[in-house]
Amino acid sequence: MDALAHPISNGMENNNIPQNKIVQTYAEDMAHVLEEDKGGLIKKIIHGEEEHEKEKRELSPQSKKNKFFMFLGMLLTFISLGTLFFFIFQRSAPSVPVQKQFIPIIFTDKDSLLELADLKKDAISAKFFNAVNNTTVKPGGIEGMYPTLNKGPVGLRQFITIIEGNFTPGTNNFIDDNFFMGAFNSADQTNPSISAGKSFFMLLKMRSIPDIFDTMHAWEPKLFVDLHGFFGINFSPDTKYLLTKEFQDGIVENKNARILYDTDNKIVMMYVFADDNSVVITNSENAVHEIILRLASSQIKK
Repeated sequence: MDALAHPISNGMENNNIPQNKIVQTYAEDMAHVLEEDKGGLIKKIIHGEEEHEKEKRELSPQSKKNKFFMFLGMLLTFISLGTLFFFIFQRSAPSVPVQKQFIPIIFTDKDSLLELADLKKDAISAKFFNAVNNTTVKPGGIEGMYPTLNKGPVGLRQFITIIEGNFTPGTNNFIDDNFFMGAFNSADQTNPSISAGKSFFMLLKMRSIPDIFDTMHAWEPKLFVDLHGFFGINFSPDTKYLLTKEFQDGIVENKNARILYDTDNKIVMMYVFADDNSVVITNSENAVHEIILRLASSQIKK
């Protein structure tokens, strides 16, 4: 009995060890570990936990910073939805007009833009006439001259309105709004490297000759009035007869033409049906010849 009682007695003694003794031993062990932690592992773990807690606080939806961003995101979402619904339910949504582009009708050796803003009719014609005289294209070459208004392309109908012209192409598509003006530097026949003179021309496009024949014929009485300045002809006692002189039928480069002659039987102005879809207005037969060649070349390339 004594032997059996002894172990039981020892176990009970162990269970009766004071709790403060256990706490004290744990604290001593932790202190010992901290002293032995030469690499600072415990400190790193504690620091890591502190950083983790800081990060959790920053990511928390309850932080002022995150509340602000959440509010801003919701506000931008509502604005986007409101804008979307506005364009969906608006009867006629605004559209941005497509900027017209310059479309070359024939091959050119050089191109230039001539701004017409704030210019009157006489100033516009003088600007083109000076540009023709000052062209630097080689003899036999063509410089395309595109009229612009506030840097935007000007179509035929708008151009006629700007110069207060009397040509009436109408709103139909039989006469193209895309037209072409420029300078031709004629080459001397004996020496092609020398210029024989520079001339202005205007090239109109249409669906067919019958679509423009009557319109051009109706323009004849005012054609000289509208375009005389582009050819450098001023009104004077010596030229006033041209205001009432009639155009005559003619043939230029084997093409039907209507020609205005002066008293010396020289060509003042003419329009020539260069092909089934083109009319060229100029005062130079050489310009007509070159334009016809380039029109044919353009058709072959197409």
